[in-house]
Amino acid sequence: MKEPEISEDCIQMYFKVKAPITQFLGRAHLCRAQLCAPQSEENVEEFENCVTQYMKAINFAKGEPRYYFLVFNASVLYWNMVRPFLKPGYHHLVIPSLSQIITVLNQTEEEDKEWRAELMLELLECYLQAGRKEDATKFCLTAAPFVRTQVPHKYRQMFSTMVRYEVLDDLMLREDKQQSIILSITYHINSLKAKLDKNNLPENLEQILRKMYRDLSQYHDQHVPTIREEKILLLFELGRLCLTLKNEPIASDCLQYLKKMETEDTGKLLEMEGLECELDALRLGSKLKMYLRGAVEEQLLIIKRMDNILQRAIRLGNPTTIHVLCTAQWNICLPLLQHNLRHHLRKPLTNIAEILEKVDSLMILLRCQVHMEMAYIEQDDDRVEPAIEHMQKAMRLDSLGIYRDKIKITYRRLQLGTMLYQSPDRPEDKATMAIEQAKKATPKDSARKKRAILVNAGLALAPDTFQIVLDSENESKVSIGKIKGRFTYLCAKARHHILSVDKAAGHLRRLGYENDKDRIVIWAELAKVAWQQDVWDVCRTASRFCLLYDNVKAKRSTKLKRGRKKKVIEGSMSDWAPSDMAMHKQMPPDLLRKIAKVLFISAEATVHLLRSEGVQLNNQAIPPEDLSQHPAGYVPEPPESNSEWITYRTWIENLSQYAMNNWMRAAEIGQELGESWIVQNAVVYVLNHNRHLILAGRQKELVESLFHFLSIIKIVGYTEDSVMLVMLCNALARGLIMSWIPTQTPEKSKKNVRPTLVHGPLESSTLSDIRAAVEVCEFALNLTNGNVPEDIVPTNVRQHLIATWVKAKQLLQQQIGQRLGTDEQSTNEDISSVTRVLVALEMYSCNGLGLMDFTVPPLVQVVKMASECNWSDHLVELQTLTRLTHFAYMAHDHEVTMACSQNATQMGLKHLRSFEPSNAKLAAEMLCMVSCIQGRSIMENLKGRKQLRLAAAKAFVESARFGGLANSNSLVMMAARHYWNTWLPLLSSPANRKKAKASLQRIISIINKTENKKQETDKTLPLHQWPSADFQTGGTGPEIPFLPGAEDDLTLRAALYTLLFNSHADRNDWEMGLKVLDEAVQVLPRTAHRLLIFKHMVIVKAKLGQNFTMEIQKFKDEKESYLASMWYRLAQNSKTVCGELSCYQNAIQALQKPENNWQKVDYIMEFSEWMYYKQFPLDDVFDHLDWAIEILLSMKPNEDALEPEPKKEGQASPAQSLTESTVPSNQTASLDQFRSVRQLEALARVHILRALMASPSASSYEDDCLMAYSFFKHILQISLTEGVKLIPEKNLQAVSSQLLLTKKEKEKEKEKEKEREKKEKEKKEKKEKKEEKKEEKKEEKKEEKEEKEEKKEEKKEEKKEKEEEKEKKEKEKKEKEKEKKEKEKEREKEKVKDTKQISTSASNKPPDEIPTSIGEWASYSCSEDLLHVFKQDKSDCTINSSSFQKPVSRSEQPARSLPRGWQAQLPSLKAAAGISLADVTKEETGRSFIVSVKGEQLSTVSTHSYKALLLSTSSFFQTAASVFKKPPPTASIPRYPCSRLGNAAAC
Repeated sequence: MKEPEISEDCIQMYFKVKAPITQFLGRAHLCRAQLCAPQSEENVEEFENCVTQYMKAINFAKGEPRYYFLVFNASVLYWNMVRPFLKPGYHHLVIPSLSQIITVLNQTEEEDKEWRAELMLELLECYLQAGRKEDATKFCLTAAPFVRTQVPHKYRQMFSTMVRYEVLDDLMLREDKQQSIILSITYHINSLKAKLDKNNLPENLEQILRKMYRDLSQYHDQHVPTIREEKILLLFELGRLCLTLKNEPIASDCLQYLKKMETEDTGKLLEMEGLECELDALRLGSKLKMYLRGAVEEQLLIIKRMDNILQRAIRLGNPTTIHVLCTAQWNICLPLLQHNLRHHLRKPLTNIAEILEKVDSLMILLRCQVHMEMAYIEQDDDRVEPAIEHMQKAMRLDSLGIYRDKIKITYRRLQLGTMLYQSPDRPEDKATMAIEQAKKATPKDSARKKRAILVNAGLALAPDTFQIVLDSENESKVSIGKIKGRFTYLCAKARHHILSVDKAAGHLRRLGYENDKDRIVIWAELAKVAWQQDVWDVCRTASRFCLLYDNVKAKRSTKLKRGRKKKVIEGSMSDWAPSDMAMHKQMPPDLLRKIAKVLFISAEATVHLLRSEGVQLNNQAIPPEDLSQHPAGYVPEPPESNSEWITYRTWIENLSQYAMNNWMRAAEIGQELGESWIVQNAVVYVLNHNRHLILAGRQKELVESLFHFLSIIKIVGYTEDSVMLVMLCNALARGLIMSWIPTQTPEKSKKNVRPTLVHGPLESSTLSDIRAAVEVCEFALNLTNGNVPEDIVPTNVRQHLIATWVKAKQLLQQQIGQRLGTDEQSTNEDISSVTRVLVALEMYSCNGLGLMDFTVPPLVQVVKMASECNWSDHLVELQTLTRLTHFAYMAHDHEVTMACSQNATQMGLKHLRSFEPSNAKLAAEMLCMVSCIQGRSIMENLKGRKQLRLAAAKAFVESARFGGLANSNSLVMMAARHYWNTWLPLLSSPANRKKAKASLQRIISIINKTENKKQETDKTLPLHQWPSADFQTGGTGPEIPFLPGAEDDLTLRAALYTLLFNSHADRNDWEMGLKVLDEAVQVLPRTAHRLLIFKHMVIVKAKLGQNFTMEIQKFKDEKESYLASMWYRLAQNSKTVCGELSCYQNAIQALQKPENNWQKVDYIMEFSEWMYYKQFPLDDVFDHLDWAIEILLSMKPNEDALEPEPKKEGQASPAQSLTESTVPSNQTASLDQFRSVRQLEALARVHILRALMASPSASSYEDDCLMAYSFFKHILQISLTEGVKLIPEKNLQAVSSQLLLTKKEKEKEKEKEKEREKKEKEKKEKKEKKEEKKEEKKEEKKEEKEEKEEKKEEKKEEKKEKEEEKEKKEKEKKEKEKEKKEKEKEREKEKVKDTKQISTSASNKPPDEIPTSIGEWASYSCSEDLLHVFKQDKSDCTINSSSFQKPVSRSEQPARSLPRGWQAQLPSLKAAAGISLADVTKEETGRSFIVSVKGEQLSTVSTHSYKALLLSTSSFFQTAASVFKKPPPTASIPRYPCSRLGNAAAC
């Protein structure tokens, strides 16, 4: 009736009266006990009083059997009362009374044995929770047999408790487990739980779990309800254990088996659904760790499903099901309890808290945690009052005080949030309020406002020193002084920072350890908020004040000794004082975690300070440039000897060491707490912030730190982060061996230098380092060999470790066995097979570098092994095929190269789109290299087959395409070079240029697209950081020879555009060619490489009649000769007379310097010819020729000229450069003054032109002819006199002996020459016949096809036959004409021979006798020795190729239709151009002659003029013809080079 007051009065009245000793006395004690029952676990006195009353009733009732029922009732009432005291921390209060009650129940032999067993189980639990394990063991010795015999269905629960907490001896427990499969499985499950609590799981965990499931699934319940229920419970327990151990397959099997059992229990069905939700959450695994958006949304859906299941369980009302589902929901919510995600969990956490509070659950710790998280969620939404309520509940539920300090600080912070108009007295509260105000800052708030609030918080905690330490980074506080040097400011800044920071230690000495726990939390919170808001100076200052409370760190030496591994590990604990250790051990674990987090923040903030100084972590400071002005003779002081720079550099080094020490100290805290996540985070920080050192191959600088981290990880262990461990071991091992790897000899010096083989014994220090590296690698390799599924790492991570291990084995000069580094006991064959292939490839890459060579398996075997592997990483598979292709190519195995390259291309194209962007870039680079190697292999095995050359070109185009996909300009240009070299021999043909056009356009477009994209720096760790025989990506590789002129990529790009232009020019498509040139101008950078493009563009525009004024201005900065040659080319390609006239004038006007006079004279002469051809006034023509004569007469050769060099177009050779003569032009010069053959020859040409342009009746005609004659005569005189001087004496003796030769020998020589000529004619005729037969066969094939296709069109066929007959007749006519021409040539040769025979008498004279009369000159012929001298001599005093730079052949004459005044002098022009004496005939008619040249009659001239022409064209040109046996090469398309790695040649 709920009237406790009336009951209390009644009980008091009963005890005042001496009532009879009956059952009512016991009932009265029970009533009094219920009235004084404690309301909460805090009322210990009420609890003891209540227990006393219960014990009175029990002691009264146990004396009489008839009152035994009171004992049972008392035990039931007692159990209801004592329930609040079954919380953690209160079990010891229950043990005395509960043990007495159980004893009395045993004495009275209570019939309800199940109740007795239940109480025994609870008493055992109380013993264990109170830490009284010995009492629990004694109790189990009596309780266990009773439960096993009397209540067997409860024994499994008791047996599991004894196994879990190791209450009894293991031998006794093993004997019990053999009684049934149920107990056996229970034993194994609980033993695993015990080992899990100790973090000592067995290696064969997977086998144990699989065996338990197999035994349980094979155990037949025979439809016995109790056994079936036990089996279901065990399946649930095993499934949840597998979820805890993250073994998804067995957990899934357990769930599937539970579903097959088809239980009708609603509670069990709900538990199955909850187990399925947990399994789905486990499957998200790695995705949820990365907090991917899709994974988080899927996790929220699982939480929503679980919440619906929990609501159904609440309606069912089964407490066990409710507790199970609440625990599962909490576990699923745990990953999303981040500050930015926990607001999604408001509803599910509220439901958990309410239902557990409703059923008064004894899961106190879970309820406390739920209320704390609810408080944080409410606080985030500024709901202060609900947050305070949740914190109060959490405070009441925290019976063990695990979260006491955390709850107290949060509760105090929430209370301060409610004080709107009050100012707290404590400085800690003031700082807390300021921090809470700073947290509410929005992104729109200014940085100054945020910083001011945070500074106020720091000043509240340390008003004496916070501002001083904060100003350590304030540059305005730095005092430089009067004397300013290069490093004065830097030194002052360093000293100011050091002195200011040292002031922080005095704050803690003055303050002591008052409120130290609160202050640690507040300082940590201030540092965290400042870090989040990027207020770095406040963050660094707050971190320093917080870390003052880390006494162990304060007493440690700031720098680690540079020693070996043992020194580092031993030194980590030896520097701690005993008092500090005792004080440090008293610090709660929660505060230690706070300090570890602050250490992380402090190190990151220090790295930010280093970067603001322009220095990376653990890098040396770089001296700034000296921009000040100094007097002449100033010698700069080296920074290494400057004390100010040394101070600044030391400060930078100390900052780097400070950051490293923070991370190492955090790892040590993780070791003390036994929490591996702290250690792992410290390792990740070190590896990430020192990545620039790792990429640069400077791991040696991190060896000591990495050794320290590895030793801590081996002690603490690691959880699900084996990748981090492998990366740590790889960096450490490489740091140990990098300094002992010899550098590779450069490629150029390898040819003549014999490689030094390092096979001798190594030093002890070297051996210790390399052996340590091998041990580290083998530790990580054995850990990740697949025996433990959780430790499996990606293949690309393991590949780097394998490369390091193989290199270390090579340095130790140890061969690798036939199993290629795999263990026989390995259970994962997939990983073992991949490892064998990778080890074999690394052995290939290490061979041939001067070190010990491995005994490698055949390459064909490695290819077969790779094809049989089951690759989990397609990128590594592609890389493996690429490396196999490279090694096969280096071994000149063309078949294997082609097979591997084709497999790599097919596999890469199949998976290219499925790769992530970063991996897709690497895959494209490897495909580019594969295609390039394939093309190179085809080129090496070409053997003259054109189709294979085209296939190679196609491969290089594919290589360029993949290089474009990889966004690598270097790879694209490498492919373009090989493409250029492949097409190079075929580009002289317009047909081949047409074939290359499409691929050429594709190459150019790829180059342009790649060039426009930003070239990202490669930040991936290379597989080899040492010399290797493997291929290298990024366009680097073995050097390929190339021709001159292809030194850079721009030259190649310009050449490609020029080739594309030429392909359009072949079809006379000048407009499309102009578009190509316009594109080239827009794409190519503004360098000299565009001049070639502009050159073609100007010429094309001239051909099209367009304006080229803008383009020609691009050549204004070029040399005069180059600009003049451009105008000359334009004159030749211009369409209009005005355009040609202006271009010629510009070409001549551009040449103003004396060294370009030769070019100027040539242009003036050609301009005169052009004017005559265009029928300009003869006076203007002669004026220009006179101008040329004046220039020639005013020139004088340099006496100290060097030997001539090959000259460019329009430029004179250095040996022929002339200077202005000192002789005035108006004075007559003697012919003997001229000693330059080139000058004389040019003057002769000018006078011949004058004679040809003038009529024979003109007064100047005869004078010009005589002048030309005199110039030619003088040339011969100079040449003969100088040539004789150059003939050695031996040759003079040989000449005299040659005069004694008989006529018979000469005749024999003539006959031999005739036979040779006949043979050559026969060969030519055979070739012509073969060509005709081939043409006839082609025509016949065409005819057959046409007959088959067009049978109906007979009329057309007849017409075609007639046309063919006509063509045959034309061919016959051509053949007859050829025969006539050959006969004429034979006649001419006979005439030449006759003239030679005539001149033998003159030629038999010694070579030093020069002719004196006209007759001697007419019959003079040079000796062979003189001709030999002329051919070899390069001076300007003889007839040679240097002095005669314009020996014009008939084929080079301009094909112009001459006007009437020009045609009459054509034969004379030909004679002047090089017709021999045999070509000239004469008919005498009195005083005049009719001169004919090769049958063409010349106009009648005087005898004197004829003699002049005759002499000027006989002996001189005979000599010149023998010197220039072959005409100079005609102008052709310029040959454009490829580039850096290609065989350059001509287009």
